[in-house]
Amino acid sequence: MRIFARKTLREFWEQSSYADSEQALKAWYDEASKADWKTPNDIKALYKSASILRESRVVFNIHGDKYRVMVKINYLFSTIYIRFVGTHKQYDKINANEV
Repeated sequence: MRIFARKTLREFWEQSSYADSEQALKAWYDEASKADWKTPNDIKALYKSASILRESRVVFNIHGDKYRVMVKINYLFSTIYIRFVGTHKQYDKINANEV
């Protein structure tokens, strides 16, 4: 899968309060970039705790559910667009179907 944009992840972990997310976010990025997801079921096979939302959006729990990464996936073109990265508390404040 091709992921847009790793910069979003890096900018998050470079914040001193979220430095502990770096290794977990890098691990997720590496796994996702090597994946060949064709359907939401392919994601659930690897990430059982991932939440499948409407309009091809998926929420991944990162670092023991301390952080969340929400993406929009174009399965046909094998692309992932990072829409949100933040803490669980920050995620609760957004409308995941609109971000």
